[in-house]
Amino acid sequence: MLLAPKPLPADNSAKMPRKLAASIALIVFALCLVVGGLQAGNTFTTTVLRALSAMVATFVVGLVVGSMADRMIRENLLEVEKKLKESPANQAPKDR
Repeated sequence: MLLAPKPLPADNSAKMPRKLAASIALIVFALCLVVGGLQAGNTFTTTVLRALSAMVATFVVGLVVGSMADRMIRENLLEVEKKLKESPANQAPKDR
């Protein structure tokens, strides 16, 4: 017997996009520090400013991508839930 997935809690909807955006932004910040500082030989101020600007831009893009992913997941869960409710496997026998 298939069980319908439980809907995600309402308070969890804003957490996933923020977590995704923050983690991607921190990765980009670290990469910019390493590449801009060690590889290119830029000054400390130039390296940090470029890394911070890349982090902010990536955070915004991550929020958009995370929000789109969250919406897709919710829509798919609602479709599956609706299909499971309408499927004949979940209906009780009428002869009893």
